[in-house]
Amino acid sequence: MKSQAAIILSLALGSVGILALTPAVRAQAWGLPTMSEQTRACIDCHKVDNTGVYQQWGSSKHYRASVGCYECHGAAEGEPDAFQHEGQWIATIVSPKDCARCHVREAEEFASSHHSKGGRIMGSLDNVLAEVVEGNRGMVTAGFQKGNSAAAVNGCWQCHGSEVKVLPGGKLDPATWPNTGIGRINPDGSEGSCSACHSRHSFSSEQARNPDNCGKCHMGPDHPQIEIFYESKHGVAYRAFKDKLNMDSSKWVVGEDYNLAPTCATCHMSATPSRPATKDRPAIAAMPITHDVGMRISWNNRPAISVRPEISDKKMGLPGANVNWETRRHNMQTVCINCHEQQWVDNFYVQYDGLIDLYHKKFAEPGLELYNLAKPLMRPAEFANDLAWTWFEIWHHEGRRARHGAAMMGPDYTHWHGTYEVAKHFYSKMVPELEELIERGAHSDDAAKVAAAGALQKKLDEVLGSDDHRWYLNQLTPEEIKERQDRAAEFKKRYSE
Repeated sequence: MKSQAAIILSLALGSVGILALTPAVRAQAWGLPTMSEQTRACIDCHKVDNTGVYQQWGSSKHYRASVGCYECHGAAEGEPDAFQHEGQWIATIVSPKDCARCHVREAEEFASSHHSKGGRIMGSLDNVLAEVVEGNRGMVTAGFQKGNSAAAVNGCWQCHGSEVKVLPGGKLDPATWPNTGIGRINPDGSEGSCSACHSRHSFSSEQARNPDNCGKCHMGPDHPQIEIFYESKHGVAYRAFKDKLNMDSSKWVVGEDYNLAPTCATCHMSATPSRPATKDRPAIAAMPITHDVGMRISWNNRPAISVRPEISDKKMGLPGANVNWETRRHNMQTVCINCHEQQWVDNFYVQYDGLIDLYHKKFAEPGLELYNLAKPLMRPAEFANDLAWTWFEIWHHEGRRARHGAAMMGPDYTHWHGTYEVAKHFYSKMVPELEELIERGAHSDDAAKVAAAGALQKKLDEVLGSDDHRWYLNQLTPEEIKERQDRAAEFKKRYSE
């Protein structure tokens, strides 16, 4: 059923001839010729009762296009969250499906992105922590009669998104609203929240382009992108020149509207210009804005072992399954080339891929295999063993920090907060915990545990005896020891003279 607001919008757009335009043009946002009577009625009260909201809307492009309260909040009788207010059917939540009435392309791109699927965290290992290990069922609401975890409600769901539950009369359950989580599951079945980035009611592109906007969620021990950005040269340049980046420009094309520093949006979303061919590279076509933030990422660093993004897109049923990582890397390089020459760009990716390869081969792949072999020797409940916490933090916190640090050129996060922590806890915690499980299993009365202990010991010996780890057993070769001694002597000589 189409809401009255949608009918008003369609009629108004039709009056300016939009129905005769091509599909590509029709997909773009258009203004209304006049403000609707319904919106004028809303304003009469809300400019007094909600002055801040009224002022934000009044400074927005929506106001200048005569798109107001009713065009966004209008609903049809029978919709899941619709309720009557002052004689009109409205809904509190404005979902991506509502925004798509004007912003078709943006909504389609967003729906195809990992952002829109953020709510799926509720079925993951992370949420076991928030709901069970950290939480309890102490938060009882009308929508959760058996109780819910306040840790999940106030933590995970505020970034990833809640499944909004509608109570009688169109009211929203307080465990699930307020919520602007990027993957919020809305009553109309849509996934996501446009206001996660374009905060209501100004819906400012300038705000969405600001790195701190992304930092609401992309921060902390397991994905500290905002901290990494501010450590990087990109972040240093942004802080120095943020007042000169024309971030309120409607066009905002890197290399044309600004060139002193990038933001998160520059690299992952915003438009780029065309570039002529040079002796080092062919001509580069301009790229439009995209609301699918995965289209310029060539590694997905979320799992214990990084995967190419098309693989994770396929698992989630996203159209990005058909876009390979080479294409996505080219898309990102199309951004980079506006500030860096080709050799710089190419060499950066050699460094980045090298760090991913190091993490995989030395720690992630053997670590995951060791952890899986240890499971028969552990208590069955998730996070009921020291080893479970150790391995989780190695890959979920420290390993991610190292990989994200390399991806965004944050050396301290790559090393001290990343690979240093991975190595420290692999050798000082994970290996001793594995040895303890082997010892207990080997002396068990359970034949299955004795066998599991033997298999784990064999694998641990193999890992520690490999070229990457035999230093731990003091098994460097004489040649390797001499090479390190010579390097140390050369260093001392260079700086003592």
